Amino acid sequence: MLILVDMYIESVKNRNSPPCILLRESYRKNGKSCKRTLANLTKWPKNIVENFRKLLKGDTVIDCLEKSFDVIRSLPHGHVLATLGSLRKIGLHKIIDRKASRNRELVIAMIVARILYPTSKLATSRGFKNETAFNTLSEECYLEDGDEKDLYKAMDWLYARQQSIETALAKKHLKEGTFVLYDLTASYVEGRCCPLAKRGHPRDKKKGKLQVEYGLLCDNEGRPISVEVFEGNTGDPTTISNQIEKLQKRFGLKRVVIVGDRGMLTEARIQEEFNGKDGLDWISALKAPAIKKLTEEKSIQPSLFDKVDLAEVSSPEFPDERLIVCRNPLLTEERRRKRNELLLETEKKLEQIVKAVKRKRTPLRGKAKIGVRVGKVIDKYKMAKHFDLKITYASFSYERKSEKIKEEEALDGLYVIRTSVPKERLSAENTVEAYKRLSVVERAFRCFKTVDLKVRPIFHWTEDRVRCHIFLCMLAYYVEWHMRQLLAPILFDDHDKDVAKRMQKSPVSPAQRSSTAKKKETTKPTEDELPVHSFQTLLQDLATIVKDWCKPRVANAPVFNKTTLPSPLQKKAFKLLGVRIV
Repeated sequence: MLILVDMYIESVKNRNSPPCILLRESYRKNGKSCKRTLANLTKWPKNIVENFRKLLKGDTVIDCLEKSFDVIRSLPHGHVLATLGSLRKIGLHKIIDRKASRNRELVIAMIVARILYPTSKLATSRGFKNETAFNTLSEECYLEDGDEKDLYKAMDWLYARQQSIETALAKKHLKEGTFVLYDLTASYVEGRCCPLAKRGHPRDKKKGKLQVEYGLLCDNEGRPISVEVFEGNTGDPTTISNQIEKLQKRFGLKRVVIVGDRGMLTEARIQEEFNGKDGLDWISALKAPAIKKLTEEKSIQPSLFDKVDLAEVSSPEFPDERLIVCRNPLLTEERRRKRNELLLETEKKLEQIVKAVKRKRTPLRGKAKIGVRVGKVIDKYKMAKHFDLKITYASFSYERKSEKIKEEEALDGLYVIRTSVPKERLSAENTVEAYKRLSVVERAFRCFKTVDLKVRPIFHWTEDRVRCHIFLCMLAYYVEWHMRQLLAPILFDDHDKDVAKRMQKSPVSPAQRSSTAKKKETTKPTEDELPVHSFQTLLQDLATIVKDWCKPRVANAPVFNKTTLPSPLQKKAFKLLGVRIV
């Protein structure tokens, strides 16, 4: 009787020669233990023999595979592919320079890095080195190495090309008679070396810091076209002439409509820069004193808004202009609520000063001391115009200016759009919509400063480097703007804008969100039952697609790459972007 017992691999010593590797089986025959050789495995590769030996001992194939190689490095990969692929798909790399070069690849890498992990140039350069890389950006841009000096040289190369790049963007996105959105903001600078850094109106609320100002020029959709940097104490209106010259001479536009806010397109600037120039029109708004004057001369009457929320009026004070008066009931209510809260809070603090003056023990005395305390309260709540204050050495009293408050209440929710565009070319409703499009520039500034690109603080010392740093941020926003448009179905952004626009009763009323967008906000999944993301959290999700460098546990075996399989959401994101996962 023959009973098969086991199969195994045995190594037989062979004097001075390599051992002989044999595949054998053991069995019992008539009660005796026997064995026989099935195959000679001496010429087999060692790794195959070892894996075969493990299988014969009962290990699974997976166990063998797991023990057959080591993962020597893993780097986030998916978010790099998505951003870099989007940049190349929209053709920005060819707009920067049609010829491939190391400088161009360094600039592209800095743009992508600004979207993925906005840091200083020193920290960015560390991400390009093999030893300190924290994603696959340097590999995808074919940058085996590079330090901050290389990045600074690439910045100098880019700054020399800024005008040609902006001209190419304008040629691609701006047409004759188009609307151009323009606004100005500021960011603070560290140090005192940059000639552009000056003390001005601190828009960042950073006291004691020097700053630079920069104006962003966008098309009607909010796509950035050009950015220009000014000294930190430059007034908003004085920058308009630069933009007009840029649009007409450099971009070659004969007809254009510039849309700017009331602080930018002032009466003096309109008279100086626009009047008498063919093909150059503008849309702006009136300031509060001018609106008040119109109400006093009866050009604006409450009866205008009995049935509608906008009306077109005329005034001899503004010849050859169209004035479109708008009243937003929700804004009216909100401004009155806020004013009443500030008035009550101011009175509460002022009453404490009154009690301090009247108290018996250590009363507050001295006109200067009382004035200092009152000034702190008034400055904090900005309510000085609504109170009549009386201060003496030993007394303090206040009362509301009721008539002044009523006059201001009459203007609540009221704003007046002014334009030089004739009615035949642009209706009143479309004029209001065009002015309200300035909100997309404000959204761009929020993206520049806080949410994504983190343009501030600025550490560069030279004037050209500061200008180029902000230009790099503009190019990064150009890429992000396109990515957001494509990824809107899986972001909280509203991708049914046409539906939302039809839901809006009037251009004066607040913008509406479509039912699809509201559903995404409340229930969180998309129409495909995928999780909804913000732009930043989606990039974090894509970063979980990792590239692994694997090394087999065999002498002289080559290292191979393995990339994480994408999830359904990640597949959807790459499909929307039109980028391949490699």
